[in-house]
Amino acid sequence: MANLPGMGNPPTIAAQQSALVARLLHYCDLAVDGLSAEQISDTRGGLTNSLGFDVWHVIRTVDNIIHFVFEREQPTWLTGAFHEAWDLPRVDQGTGMDPDDAYSLRFPGPDEFKRYSAAVAESVVPRIAAMSEDYLSEVMTIRPWGEVPRMEAIGHGLIGHGNGHLGRASYVRTLNGLPGLPY
Repeated sequence: MANLPGMGNPPTIAAQQSALVARLLHYCDLAVDGLSAEQISDTRGGLTNSLGFDVWHVIRTVDNIIHFVFEREQPTWLTGAFHEAWDLPRVDQGTGMDPDDAYSLRFPGPDEFKRYSAAVAESVVPRIAAMSEDYLSEVMTIRPWGEVPRMEAIGHGLIGHGNGHLGRASYVRTLNGLPGLPY
């Protein structure tokens, strides 16, 4: 058994990917911890996306890929009316967003982020854990990637891509005098 929390999962694709997505969403919570809503929405004077944008984009992407792209179900973002509570776009998740539009977004404080990430984790982590190898191997057309198996969409689009955004969030935390994420 591994000595790090969350390590040592069964050697199946579904078990590994569900654990990694759960960890990704946990890191989203850690990314906003200790920050004010102002710090979360800070774009450094319009130079870069805010930490809030990066974390929101990660959670929205997980939510959207697993619910809408894979199954054509409404994501938690809509079923939980987070778009209304946060006064953010109903459908857009940040991919390809005009930088000025992205920089103008204002995000809530840590408690609201954690409410959304918890709702997404509760709905997607068990779903991924229950995915069969055949289901994960099925090839789909996913924009902008093209024809990819579901396991690659999870591995690249959620885990790899999401951790890239969280690396930026970790850096912003250090700029605000807080510890980075525990990678």
